[in-house]
Amino acid sequence: MLYEAVRLALQAILRNAFRSFLTVLGIVIGVAAVIAMVTVGQGSTEQVQADVSTLGTNLLMVRPGQPSQGPGSGMGGSAAGLTLKDVEAIEQQIPSVAVATPSNSRSMTAIFGNVNYTTTVTGTDNRFLVARDWALASGRSFYESELRTGSSACILGNTVREKLFGNGDPIGANIRLKQISCRVIGTLAVKGASSFGTDQDDIVLIPIRAFMRRISGNQDVSMIYASIKEGISTDKGKADIESLMRERRRIGPFEDDDFNVFDMKQISSMLTGITSVLTGLLSAVAAVSLLVGGIGIMNIMLVSVTERTREIGIRLAVGATERQVLLQFLVEATVLSLIGGLIGILLGLALGLLGARLLSVPFSPSASLVLAAFVFSALVGIVFGYFPARRAARMDPIEALRHQ
Repeated sequence: MLYEAVRLALQAILRNAFRSFLTVLGIVIGVAAVIAMVTVGQGSTEQVQADVSTLGTNLLMVRPGQPSQGPGSGMGGSAAGLTLKDVEAIEQQIPSVAVATPSNSRSMTAIFGNVNYTTTVTGTDNRFLVARDWALASGRSFYESELRTGSSACILGNTVREKLFGNGDPIGANIRLKQISCRVIGTLAVKGASSFGTDQDDIVLIPIRAFMRRISGNQDVSMIYASIKEGISTDKGKADIESLMRERRRIGPFEDDDFNVFDMKQISSMLTGITSVLTGLLSAVAAVSLLVGGIGIMNIMLVSVTERTREIGIRLAVGATERQVLLQFLVEATVLSLIGGLIGILLGLALGLLGARLLSVPFSPSASLVLAAFVFSALVGIVFGYFPARRAARMDPIEALRHQ
């Protein structure tokens, strides 16, 4: 009986194919929009997590100043700066820390021949490459003698290398950082853009002591990167660093910290949360189309019942039960809604793929979401098709046959 009901439903739908298509357009748009939004949202979340992972493994950042909402805040008030001794203390006295490295940065103009390029110059040491999980593309890292004496050696990020040297080999060449002559000893592997849209490859590394003596003019360290050992929670590492820094900076039990330790996982959590909220809001707006589509199905089924009054009367007169008539129209509404759902799923996946390509994020369709959209389409047909189907089933056959 169900097979016969589906066959009759398809015949009725095909008799008015264009009207049927317009009827399910709301379902199509709603399902397609929800699937596209969620697919792009999931891809964006994966991209955020991948971008954060490029910053380093289990990475914490220590900065002077009051705790803030992000890693980009500067020193707060008159807080004392960090020192190289703080770096050594964190690495040597905290068992959960694999490496700790200093970092001072400043925007400067790099010059080679007739080419000038403004970039970020960072004073650090070889542990920076370990903490940031950053490999060398060519050349070498700093010698201990270069780090100890503050020699003017430098390692170029890929963007700087391309801007200054094009396809040429920069190893051994001398560049100028304003008035400082710097010999290129290596180049960094490509990192790409961060979650904040900044180019991580737009960087020049020099020994921290060279930066202090020839650029900043003081012994302060603006940031310490601390990489936590595998298998150890960054929360524990963060607590250990905070305890040590409070002790070193002589902060009393009831005094606020004059430094902050920022966990890179907080970036991932924050950005993922924002992405999820936006995806949810957009999906909720798109889901309104499903309600509109359901109302459209109810409307067209009521019209169909009116148009087919004679057919209903004949079926009831020759012995069809109310249950059979109810099933016929309910199946017709459900099939109509499912067709809209299937078209919407295909369109949504296509739009999701297009959106992922345009935004350069992974295409991450969800099988559970597709199944949920299909089931929801069926429910829309059943819920909004029940009233017209019940109206058809409760017709008086004699009264129905009078409608010639």
